[in-house]
Amino acid sequence: MNKKIKVLVVDDSLFFRGVLTKKLAEFSNIEVLGYARDAFEAKEKIPELKPDVVTLDVEMPKLNGIEFLKQLLPEHPVPVVLVSSVSINVFDALAAGAVDFVRKPDLSKVDTISSFMNELASKITIASRAKVTTNKSKSAVSTLTRNSFMPIKTSPLANATIIALGASTGGTEATISVIKDLPPDTPGILVVQHMPPGFTKMYAERLNRICKMEVREAVDGDIVKNGLVLIAPGDYHMRLAKMGPNFVVKCFQADKVSGHRPSVDVLFNSVAEVAKKNAVGIIMTGMGRDGAQGLLNMRKQGAYTIGQSRESCVVYGMPMEAKNIGAVTIEASSENIPHVLRKHLSML
Repeated sequence: MNKKIKVLVVDDSLFFRGVLTKKLAEFSNIEVLGYARDAFEAKEKIPELKPDVVTLDVEMPKLNGIEFLKQLLPEHPVPVVLVSSVSINVFDALAAGAVDFVRKPDLSKVDTISSFMNELASKITIASRAKVTTNKSKSAVSTLTRNSFMPIKTSPLANATIIALGASTGGTEATISVIKDLPPDTPGILVVQHMPPGFTKMYAERLNRICKMEVREAVDGDIVKNGLVLIAPGDYHMRLAKMGPNFVVKCFQADKVSGHRPSVDVLFNSVAEVAKKNAVGIIMTGMGRDGAQGLLNMRKQGAYTIGQSRESCVVYGMPMEAKNIGAVTIEASSENIPHVLRKHLSML
């Protein structure tokens, strides 16, 4: 019999605490140890109860979830799944070390509650296997990555290159590590991050403030160009297409692929078909196998492919699946992927 995942629920809403503790207990692989009404109560209960995973509301009185994570994780590195309304604070909490997040549902709709609970239970299961990182551990970025970017030769091949990146659990921060310091002349980058609607636009805006490249949420028909990063919108697939002399993105709703919408496989397969060898594929942290087959198809077409290393992944799932089927040309940590990428582009 598999060991149950022990969960502590932290939420200041009496009603929402009740919903979470009752509904999570209905999952056969989850045991709810109890709840905490605020961060101070949680700080007392976590060392005592030793949960495998904590669910955490970001917006709480007295001490918000972000400050709570900064204080908690260095002493008690427990995986945390955020339960939040649409708020930019989610990304601050992920930066502080939370593993993943789930959007709070409309509690007046039964179907919404059911799908929310299934998603939360799934992310709790993933989080129970995740590697917890803190601000302290994230700060150890190598000097090589910070200072050794090689300039891109201005060549038709480099300028025609498409960079496609896919990530899931742990990917919001890992993706920032990759693109944050890439210079404005970097070829266009297409990103699929498993994320619900509403959050992808805020995520793109957050990246745009801290990156040297321009970053925005993709709109159907956007032209891919140097210096631009396009994030697939939540609940929409994104694929690459050719329109006249330009590469463009097509954003559309269709069935989930590899269990996701947006799907990394949809993006990678389209890049393999349209850009062929003039492409780079990067697969990063996340559970499951979304993107693995698509990356293999890219490599078969002559593209250069990079997989995030086990040591730097929050969840070494998608990169592992890609590596196991021969889709990865080279592995690198999230901090060193930019150096590997720039070196490759400079040699084109």
